[in-house]
Amino acid sequence: MWGKIRGVKPIQDALDERGHWGNKVEFLLAVAGNIVGLGNVWRFPYLCYKNGGGAFLVPYLVFAVTCGVPLFLLETAVGQHTQEGGITCWRKLCPLAEGIGYGGQLILLYSCMTYIIILAWTLFYLLFSFNSQLPWSTCDNYWNTADCVDVTTKNHTNHTKGTSAATEFWERRVLKISGGIEEVGSIRWEVFLCLLAMWVICYFCVWKGVKSTGKVVYFTATFPYVMLLVLLIRGLSLPGAIQGVEFYLLPELSRLADPQVWLDAGSQILFSYSVGVGTLNVLGSYNTQSNNCYKDCLWLCLLNSCTSVVAGFAVFSVLGFMAHEQGVPIAEVAESGPGLAFIAYPQAVAMMPLPQVWSICFFVMLLLLGLDTQFVAMEAVMTSVTDMFPTLMRRTGRRERFLLLFCLTCFFLQLIMITEGGMYIFQIFDYYACNGACILFLCVFESLAIGWIFGAERLCGIIADMTSERANTFFKICWRYLTPLVSLGSFIYSVVDYQPLTFNRWYVYPTWAYVLGWMTALSSILLVPGFALYKLSTATGTLRRRLHGLCWPEPPDCSLTLKKDAALQHITEEDLE
Repeated sequence: MWGKIRGVKPIQDALDERGHWGNKVEFLLAVAGNIVGLGNVWRFPYLCYKNGGGAFLVPYLVFAVTCGVPLFLLETAVGQHTQEGGITCWRKLCPLAEGIGYGGQLILLYSCMTYIIILAWTLFYLLFSFNSQLPWSTCDNYWNTADCVDVTTKNHTNHTKGTSAATEFWERRVLKISGGIEEVGSIRWEVFLCLLAMWVICYFCVWKGVKSTGKVVYFTATFPYVMLLVLLIRGLSLPGAIQGVEFYLLPELSRLADPQVWLDAGSQILFSYSVGVGTLNVLGSYNTQSNNCYKDCLWLCLLNSCTSVVAGFAVFSVLGFMAHEQGVPIAEVAESGPGLAFIAYPQAVAMMPLPQVWSICFFVMLLLLGLDTQFVAMEAVMTSVTDMFPTLMRRTGRRERFLLLFCLTCFFLQLIMITEGGMYIFQIFDYYACNGACILFLCVFESLAIGWIFGAERLCGIIADMTSERANTFFKICWRYLTPLVSLGSFIYSVVDYQPLTFNRWYVYPTWAYVLGWMTALSSILLVPGFALYKLSTATGTLRRRLHGLCWPEPPDCSLTLKKDAALQHITEEDLE
């Protein structure tokens, strides 16, 4: 049919190459899988406990309303409107701010390299969960020391004087950690194989773009909720669970006067809502123009925050049980991050009846929560690069080959992170390159560029055109005033209150390691002013003309679309045959 209409086939091919979600459910599940990740389980509950329990929900809600939800809607709407990735979308909005897109993609690249290491450790634990006896539950293994303490026994009188079996399994068996960052040591080959397996899985989840990603999320985004529900019911049925929940949510209003509490809340919102790095732009860009992104965003943000709160009940009920069994305060067993996932929680399940069952449930949940976050981040990077070079990257087979190159490059660069000294390097990247301060910086300029240059009123009009629903005026206030002010204030405080990274609260890194960390942090931040200066210096005309052209680009040329529509109107029955 298209061959009989001159010029229409190339147009149709160009429009169809990028693709769309198969249906609305695929989009919702992909976004849910991206934003509901490991941070909901191992970071939010601990922050809530540490920063005043129920009182922490006050700054959390403030940041969610003033930064999280407005930026979530902004990025999703921008992606849906421009139908472009995290970098090229700025060329249609405000080319001067294109550095925000580059900075976000660089943070995503760093995140892809660190996040999948956690998935490799999770897979390692999952495989060992099938043993007849959990290896982190006893002290009679070859890696244990004389100071090892088996907390699963009923005699806990001396447990504080030694090291738990779970801790020794993590540090001496999984990591086999060296004495410092200079002692790289050998590769941990079992972790190497787990890492390779995770990259293979992620590759095949992404290799066909949204056609494969949209199908995989049906499982990876829903099954973790089944596991979470199972763990929640089991946790609440344990002795000591109520005490754990009380510690988790017991309000301590005096903590609201501490600026660090507010900074923790802001960082959690940014990471949990996945704003500032361009992922939501990419996911939204695969929607049709008529999709109601306004309602989608509100419901997805609510789902994310509710999942965090419910996960806290599942985690702290089990930690309460652990404290009850050991006869110690819950403060001594509460952990965050890898400490919760790979030491505290495994140690707790080892004390339950049928420990293998609960261990498998926990690590399957973690694996799936992290997996869809990882491959959606990879999809965001791939889409952004493809949209920058569409004629090159959209040819048959090019995307798959570039994805393979991307995975192999990241994999070989990561090998140093799975050596005996790799944990030190992993923490450098996690603490500096993926720092919340970097994302806060991008959020400041993102909201300023859209709110003041592109225009908050204009974006509200675009949302109304796409959804037939007018966004609340409060969002315009946020985009222009509240979001940039709150983000800027949090960024300044995080820089002023900077604390150098330490490992296990005692190991101090050498100076060159801190320099490396700051270089990775600044690499994404400096792209914003650096790219703006580059665009200004390479543009032609007076400074005023250059600024005008870079801040207010010409409307996109619709002639191709009009030609296609005109051609379609002249299709005859003979053409259809």
